[in-house]
Amino acid sequence: MTGTFHIGFLLYPELTQLDMTGPAQVLARMPGARLHFVWKDMELIRDDCGLTFLPTATFEDCPQLDMICVPGGYGTAAVMQDEAALAWLRKQAAGARFVTSVCTGSLVLAAAGLMTGYRAGCHWAWRDLLAGFGAIPVAERVVEDRDRISGGGVTAGIDFAFRIVERLHGRDVAEMIQLALEYDPAPLGGGTPETARKSILDMTRAAMTARGFDLRRTEISSLASAR
Repeated sequence: MTGTFHIGFLLYPELTQLDMTGPAQVLARMPGARLHFVWKDMELIRDDCGLTFLPTATFEDCPQLDMICVPGGYGTAAVMQDEAALAWLRKQAAGARFVTSVCTGSLVLAAAGLMTGYRAGCHWAWRDLLAGFGAIPVAERVVEDRDRISGGGVTAGIDFAFRIVERLHGRDVAEMIQLALEYDPAPLGGGTPETARKSILDMTRAAMTARGFDLRRTEISSLASAR
């Protein structure tokens, strides 16, 4: 691939920054990549842990993208109901080479009607909700279906980005970026519900409930029911 490859990340209030910054750090090193961070205006965006981000483009002035990426986060339900954001995604998707997401970002794409009939990944605690929007939930870290590529929960965005680099530029370039970033995780294990100890899974669910998990699930479920 030669020339400029335009990649746009949708910003929105209460996104999870690692969903965006993880893949952005990888993709920014890809030959020819130009990154855009897009929202409806140029006001600061606060993420779900208090960091702020300044958009680089608005829906109106963003160029046609080669790749769209929608991160997840606590603000997922709100952006799923934001008609300006959904309309922009539909418009960009029509001309994009790849339509992608990380974590609950796949639910945003699904709300825009862009995942109907596609296999899709998502964070394990939200994955089942994809079916209510016409997508096919898949329990994999990175899910590819034609021009749709979706990462699982949060950190899967890094693996997802390397998949993109390898697909466009080959394994050598992907491994070079991996080495430059010293991405060689030695995980504790138990990072999925299937591999976690039951006590840890119970603690995680309790912590998520304390942070409003049940309310947000109910809100997104109601959006699916209203379709």
